[in-house]
Amino acid sequence: MDLTIETLQNLRQEYRSAALSEDEVEKDPIAQFAKWFTDAMTAQLFEPNVMTLATADKTGKPAARMVLLKGFDEHGFTFYSNYNSHKGHDLEENPRAALVFFWPDLERQVRIEGTVSKTNTEVADRYFHSRPIGSQIGALASPQSSVLPNRHILENKVLELTKEFENKDIPRPLHWGGYVVNPTNIEFWQGRPSRLHDRINYQLTDGQWTISRLAP
Repeated sequence: MDLTIETLQNLRQEYRSAALSEDEVEKDPIAQFAKWFTDAMTAQLFEPNVMTLATADKTGKPAARMVLLKGFDEHGFTFYSNYNSHKGHDLEENPRAALVFFWPDLERQVRIEGTVSKTNTEVADRYFHSRPIGSQIGALASPQSSVLPNRHILENKVLELTKEFENKDIPRPLHWGGYVVNPTNIEFWQGRPSRLHDRINYQLTDGQWTISRLAP
């Protein structure tokens, strides 16, 4: 297939599977997210907890990448990372972020905006030690976002640490832990025909969530 501007312009899909009404959604956006996330799990989507994380540094320069949701409740949405990574530096300078979930098989998207804080050490320790041993070793071995001369350096470090901690508990690195995105705005998007999508928005104002419909 020849890739042309016309090819890209003609890529389109009609969305017809469902509708979303402000009269039917949950009053609390976390409950609504739980409902949709359960639907994604029930549909056996591939890694339904994959989300885009967008950050910006102190100058406003944006960056985005895919990370995994590892928990959510009334306090926010949790993921884990190396605090010395690119995203870690951004969040240190500018502790705000946006998340996007896209579940194409359900023709749904969720957008989340909010402030970011670190989890406490007990939560970080508990999650770290629940991970596979290889992932724990990887967190110790990888200077995330740093330049590596070659892959062999990383692989040799993994071998070294694997031998060092054989039959031992692996300590959580102090530079590795969790973040919580504390939401101030959550939008639920349901694809509809002719690009007339349903968009239901929750805005946090003075501790209360207000619900509104946004134009597609």
